[in-house]
Amino acid sequence: MKEAADTTKAHATAEVVANTLIAVSQTRLVTIAAIHGAAVAGGAGIMSACDFVVAAERTRIGYPEVRRGLVAGLVMTFLRRQLGERDIRELVFSGELIDAARAKEIGLVNRVVASDDVMSEAEKFAAAVLQGAPVALAQTKRLVEELWWHSVKEDVDRALKYHMQARESDEAGEGIAAFNEKRKPNWVKS
Repeated sequence: MKEAADTTKAHATAEVVANTLIAVSQTRLVTIAAIHGAAVAGGAGIMSACDFVVAAERTRIGYPEVRRGLVAGLVMTFLRRQLGERDIRELVFSGELIDAARAKEIGLVNRVVASDDVMSEAEKFAAAVLQGAPVALAQTKRLVEELWWHSVKEDVDRALKYHMQARESDEAGEGIAAFNEKRKPNWVKS
Protein backbone atom coordinates (compact mmCIF):
# COMPACT_ATOMS: atom_id res chain seq x y z
CA MET A 1 0.00 0.00 0.00
CA LYS A 2 2.92 2.34 0.54
CA GLU A 3 3.96 1.84 -3.08
CA ALA A 4 0.33 2.27 -4.17
CA ALA A 5 0.44 5.76 -2.68
CA ASP A 6 3.12 6.70 -5.25
CA THR A 7 1.09 7.85 -8.25
CA THR A 8 4.17 7.72 -10.50
CA LYS A 9 4.27 3.94 -10.04
CA ALA A 10 0.51 3.26 -10.14
CA HIS A 11 0.21 2.13 -13.74
CA ALA A 12 3.42 0.09 -13.75
CA THR A 13 2.59 -1.76 -10.54
CA ALA A 14 -0.98 -2.45 -11.69
CA GLU A 15 0.38 -3.91 -14.93
CA VAL A 16 2.79 -6.12 -12.97
CA VAL A 17 -0.13 -7.48 -10.94
CA ALA A 18 -2.22 -7.96 -14.10
CA ASN A 19 0.61 -9.78 -15.87
CA THR A 20 1.23 -11.97 -12.82
CA LEU A 21 -2.43 -13.01 -12.66
CA ILE A 22 -2.42 -13.76 -16.40
CA ALA A 23 0.80 -15.79 -16.08
CA VAL A 24 -0.56 -17.85 -13.18
CA SER A 25 -3.85 -18.45 -14.97
CA GLN A 26 -2.48 -19.05 -18.46
CA THR A 27 0.40 -21.39 -17.76
CA ARG A 28 -0.16 -24.78 -19.38
CA LEU A 29 0.59 -26.29 -15.97
CA VAL A 30 -2.10 -26.92 -13.37
CA THR A 31 -1.64 -24.42 -10.55
CA ILE A 32 -2.43 -25.17 -6.91
CA ALA A 33 -2.68 -22.60 -4.12
CA ALA A 34 -2.08 -23.89 -0.60
CA ILE A 35 -3.17 -21.08 1.71
CA HIS A 36 -3.20 -20.48 5.45
CA GLY A 37 -3.41 -17.37 7.57
CA ALA A 38 -4.79 -14.63 5.36
CA ALA A 39 -5.19 -14.25 1.60
CA VAL A 40 -6.21 -10.64 1.19
CA ALA A 41 -6.28 -8.31 -1.84
CA GLY A 42 -3.27 -9.29 -4.00
CA GLY A 43 -2.80 -12.61 -2.21
CA ALA A 44 -6.47 -13.44 -2.73
CA GLY A 45 -6.06 -12.44 -6.36
CA ILE A 46 -3.19 -14.85 -6.94
CA MET A 47 -5.13 -17.58 -5.16
CA SER A 48 -8.15 -16.85 -7.37
CA ALA A 49 -6.04 -17.19 -10.53
CA CYS A 50 -5.00 -20.74 -9.56
CA ASP A 51 -6.77 -23.86 -10.83
CA PHE A 52 -7.17 -25.46 -7.42
CA VAL A 53 -7.15 -24.07 -3.87
CA VAL A 54 -6.55 -25.85 -0.57
CA ALA A 55 -7.18 -23.66 2.49
CA ALA A 56 -6.44 -24.16 6.16
CA GLU A 57 -9.51 -24.04 8.40
CA ARG A 58 -8.62 -20.71 9.99
CA THR A 59 -7.74 -18.95 6.74
CA ARG A 60 -9.39 -15.59 6.09
CA ILE A 61 -9.90 -14.41 2.51
CA GLY A 62 -10.99 -11.05 1.23
CA TYR A 63 -10.95 -8.30 -1.34
CA PRO A 64 -10.99 -5.06 0.70
CA GLU A 65 -10.11 -2.74 -2.19
CA VAL A 66 -13.30 -0.62 -1.90
CA ARG A 67 -12.24 0.25 1.64
CA ARG A 68 -9.10 1.82 0.15
CA GLY A 69 -10.92 3.69 -2.62
CA LEU A 70 -9.86 1.05 -5.16
CA VAL A 71 -11.67 -1.40 -7.42
CA ALA A 72 -10.97 -5.14 -7.16
CA GLY A 73 -11.06 -5.14 -10.94
CA LEU A 74 -8.20 -7.46 -11.80
CA VAL A 75 -9.48 -10.31 -9.66
CA MET A 76 -13.03 -9.88 -11.00
CA THR A 77 -11.97 -11.81 -14.13
CA PHE A 78 -11.43 -14.90 -12.00
CA LEU A 79 -14.26 -14.38 -9.52
CA ARG A 80 -16.84 -14.23 -12.28
CA ARG A 81 -15.62 -17.56 -13.59
CA GLN A 82 -15.80 -19.20 -10.15
CA LEU A 83 -18.65 -17.66 -8.17
CA GLY A 84 -22.25 -16.61 -8.49
CA GLU A 85 -22.98 -12.93 -8.94
CA ARG A 86 -24.47 -12.45 -5.45
CA ASP A 87 -21.37 -13.96 -3.83
CA ILE A 88 -19.09 -11.73 -5.92
CA ARG A 89 -21.09 -8.68 -4.89
CA GLU A 90 -20.86 -9.70 -1.22
CA LEU A 91 -17.08 -10.04 -1.41
CA VAL A 92 -16.18 -6.94 -3.41
CA PHE A 93 -18.86 -4.53 -2.14
CA SER A 94 -18.37 -5.22 1.57
CA GLY A 95 -14.61 -5.73 1.53
CA GLU A 96 -15.08 -8.03 4.53
CA LEU A 97 -12.93 -11.09 5.04
CA ILE A 98 -14.63 -14.49 4.96
CA ASP A 99 -13.48 -17.70 6.59
CA ALA A 100 -12.38 -20.82 4.74
CA ALA A 101 -15.69 -22.61 5.34
CA ARG A 102 -17.63 -19.78 3.67
CA ALA A 103 -15.07 -19.68 0.85
CA LYS A 104 -15.62 -23.39 0.24
CA GLU A 105 -19.39 -22.99 0.41
CA ILE A 106 -19.39 -20.39 -2.38
CA GLY A 107 -16.76 -22.15 -4.53
CA LEU A 108 -13.77 -19.92 -3.91
CA VAL A 109 -11.70 -22.81 -2.53
CA ASN A 110 -11.84 -26.50 -3.35
CA ARG A 111 -10.88 -28.03 -0.01
CA VAL A 112 -10.63 -26.91 3.60
CA VAL A 113 -8.31 -28.90 5.86
CA ALA A 114 -6.52 -28.60 9.20
CA SER A 115 -3.54 -26.23 9.11
CA ASP A 116 -1.06 -29.08 9.40
CA ASP A 117 -2.62 -30.81 6.37
CA VAL A 118 -2.61 -27.97 3.82
CA MET A 119 0.59 -28.93 2.02
CA SER A 120 -0.06 -32.68 2.11
CA GLU A 121 -3.56 -32.13 0.66
CA ALA A 122 -2.13 -29.90 -2.09
CA GLU A 123 0.51 -32.55 -2.80
CA LYS A 124 -2.19 -35.25 -2.99
CA PHE A 125 -4.05 -33.22 -5.58
CA ALA A 126 -0.82 -32.61 -7.50
CA ALA A 127 -0.13 -36.36 -7.48
CA ALA A 128 -3.61 -37.00 -8.88
CA VAL A 129 -3.08 -34.41 -11.62
CA LEU A 130 0.28 -35.94 -12.51
CA GLN A 131 -1.52 -39.19 -13.36
CA GLY A 132 -2.99 -37.43 -16.39
CA ALA A 133 -1.28 -37.13 -19.77
CA PRO A 134 0.60 -33.78 -19.97
CA VAL A 135 -0.74 -32.73 -23.38
CA ALA A 136 -4.29 -33.77 -22.48
CA LEU A 137 -4.07 -31.75 -19.24
CA ALA A 138 -2.79 -28.68 -21.10
CA GLN A 139 -5.51 -29.01 -23.74
CA THR A 140 -8.18 -29.47 -21.07
CA LYS A 141 -6.98 -26.36 -19.28
CA ARG A 142 -7.00 -24.37 -22.53
CA LEU A 143 -10.52 -25.62 -23.36
CA VAL A 144 -11.81 -24.45 -19.96
CA GLU A 145 -10.42 -20.99 -20.86
CA GLU A 146 -11.78 -20.98 -24.40
CA LEU A 147 -15.32 -21.86 -23.34
CA TRP A 148 -15.73 -18.42 -21.74
CA TRP A 149 -17.06 -15.48 -23.77
CA HIS A 150 -13.81 -13.56 -23.41
CA SER A 151 -10.27 -14.67 -22.70
CA VAL A 152 -8.63 -14.01 -19.36
CA LYS A 153 -6.31 -11.53 -21.11
CA GLU A 154 -9.25 -9.58 -22.60
CA ASP A 155 -11.04 -9.50 -19.26
CA VAL A 156 -7.91 -8.46 -17.32
CA ASP A 157 -7.24 -5.69 -19.85
CA ARG A 158 -10.82 -4.44 -19.41
CA ALA A 159 -10.54 -4.71 -15.62
CA LEU A 160 -7.20 -2.86 -15.64
CA LYS A 161 -9.00 0.17 -17.10
CA TYR A 162 -11.39 0.31 -14.13
CA HIS A 163 -8.63 -0.44 -11.66
CA MET A 164 -6.53 2.44 -12.98
CA GLN A 165 -9.46 4.89 -12.96
CA ALA A 166 -10.01 4.10 -9.29
CA ARG A 167 -6.32 4.03 -8.44
CA GLU A 168 -5.80 7.52 -9.86
CA SER A 169 -8.81 8.95 -7.99
CA ASP A 170 -8.95 11.18 -4.93
CA GLU A 171 -10.75 8.34 -3.13
CA ALA A 172 -7.80 6.01 -3.67
CA GLY A 173 -5.46 8.69 -2.36
CA GLU A 174 -7.53 9.03 0.80
CA GLY A 175 -8.11 5.28 1.21
CA ILE A 176 -4.45 4.39 0.79
CA ALA A 177 -3.34 7.22 3.08
CA ALA A 178 -5.84 6.10 5.73
CA PHE A 179 -4.59 2.51 5.49
CA ASN A 180 -0.96 3.56 5.76
CA GLU A 181 -1.75 5.92 8.66
CA LYS A 182 -3.88 3.22 10.37
CA ARG A 183 -7.03 5.36 10.50
CA LYS A 184 -10.51 5.26 9.00
CA PRO A 185 -10.82 6.98 5.62
CA ASN A 186 -12.68 10.26 5.44
CA TRP A 187 -14.84 9.66 2.37
CA VAL A 188 -16.30 12.71 0.64
CA LYS A 189 -19.98 12.06 -0.09
CA SER A 190 -20.98 12.78 -3.67
